[in-house]
Amino acid sequence: METLRSRWLTDVDALGADVGRDALLAEATDLLDRWLEDHRSYHDAVHLAEVLAALDELSDEGELPGRDRHLAGLAAWFHDAVYDAGVAAGANEEASAQLAEDHLGRLGLKEEDIARVAQLVRESATHEMSTDDPATKAFHDADLWILAAPAERFDAYCHQVRLEYRQVRAADYARGRIAVLTPFATRDRLYLTDHAHEHWTGRARVNLAREIDRLAAPA
Repeated sequence: METLRSRWLTDVDALGADVGRDALLAEATDLLDRWLEDHRSYHDAVHLAEVLAALDELSDEGELPGRDRHLAGLAAWFHDAVYDAGVAAGANEEASAQLAEDHLGRLGLKEEDIARVAQLVRESATHEMSTDDPATKAFHDADLWILAAPAERFDAYCHQVRLEYRQVRAADYARGRIAVLTPFATRDRLYLTDHAHEHWTGRARVNLAREIDRLAAPA
């Protein structure tokens, strides 16, 4: 957790937070408490760490120059800060974006940076991104890195998502999950950055096809 707190401090400091270290650490604790809520199986602190690690890979490959790295990092922190599997589609992302607007405003970040972070969080509901800047492309890809994870991790992810929807009947879950995954499986270009497109796409398509076949199989 200390590594995550350090990453938080790096990003908010780089974007000009004008409150003291204690206030920034208190904000990190509040966010981590959200990511560690008991009802989360996949959308937890491990997912946050994986998104940040994917951003690191993309940054190392030249996909995230300058301030874009820090904007994408803050989008990662807030994009699932509010998570309840039982709400309507898009509601978690909207609540998380509003949380980002409120909390980042208190930390003294520039209005345009807060607006960019909130926009990225809102667009993570569908992963239909409205701009083509480096922060947008990298955050989109990092959030979807799990689709290209090694098979064992991808399968664990599938199980974790099912646990978050344990209240849903198996047939209904399979039908809904296929509807979620199929658009990613059939996109001409799944990932937006050149690095992810070249290095992650093949694994992601294999994983997605395997999971869709599992879900479609007779019970």
